[in-house]
Amino acid sequence: MAALLASAAIFAFVRPVEAERVWISFERHWRATFAKNGLTLPGTPDLADLDGRLARQGLAVGDPILMRIFKREFELELWMQKDGRFQHFATYPICKWSGELGPKLKQGDRQAPEGFYSVDRTALNPNSAWRRSFNLGFPNAFDRAHGRTGSLLMVHGGCGSIGCYAMTNPVIDEIWRLVTAALDGGQQRFQVQVFPFRMTARNLDRYAGSPSEAFWKALKPGSDLFEASRIPPKVSVCGTQYAFAPGAAGYDGRAPIEAGCPPAAKP
Repeated sequence: MAALLASAAIFAFVRPVEAERVWISFERHWRATFAKNGLTLPGTPDLADLDGRLARQGLAVGDPILMRIFKREFELELWMQKDGRFQHFATYPICKWSGELGPKLKQGDRQAPEGFYSVDRTALNPNSAWRRSFNLGFPNAFDRAHGRTGSLLMVHGGCGSIGCYAMTNPVIDEIWRLVTAALDGGQQRFQVQVFPFRMTARNLDRYAGSPSEAFWKALKPGSDLFEASRIPPKVSVCGTQYAFAPGAAGYDGRAPIEAGCPPAAKP
């Protein structure tokens, strides 16, 4: 392990792209090893104390939810609505995602998607081969506007992935309980925001020159709106670009992501 870390440090100095691949490969390897041996991934919340964790934050099963996924950090955040805004409830380690940083472009490229997605009850599969799963809804209106192809891109249990986000079975069980309760409680859809990394200016500068740079910069306004208000942005696709508008207090992200321009926007 020490040799691999040293190699990653050398690559980071000489070839940043290669360094990133080495680091992501290392992350995948140790996470898969933990899962194979039945070990809990570091950073996993106390899954046996879901009710207590909710109570300590003044939250309850059935409250509206929102998710954010960060590939580079191997993290899925679950947020829950309280007093008209969302507050962070839990961060779950992702066991595996496939491909590299960057969006999914076509069927068979093994890439896990990036962008803004909206999930309703029809996307849920309680009898998945990967324990339980929900479909992100790729391709969405943005993906279709860019000719991107693929299907059945999921968040699911286990620790295997060909374009999906694998969370391990115990973690997907907790996520499933909160997802189904929110939908049962009246939330028509929940928003899933999928980013290559945390959308800071520093990270964008770090990846300047990437083929995905323009796409990532186009995601940042939506991330910034949520960071500033803790309310999901209203998301549409104006021509071939994401368009974001602030959501009002109480908005739970239930609107589908469809083609259409805000009143002040033109493609």
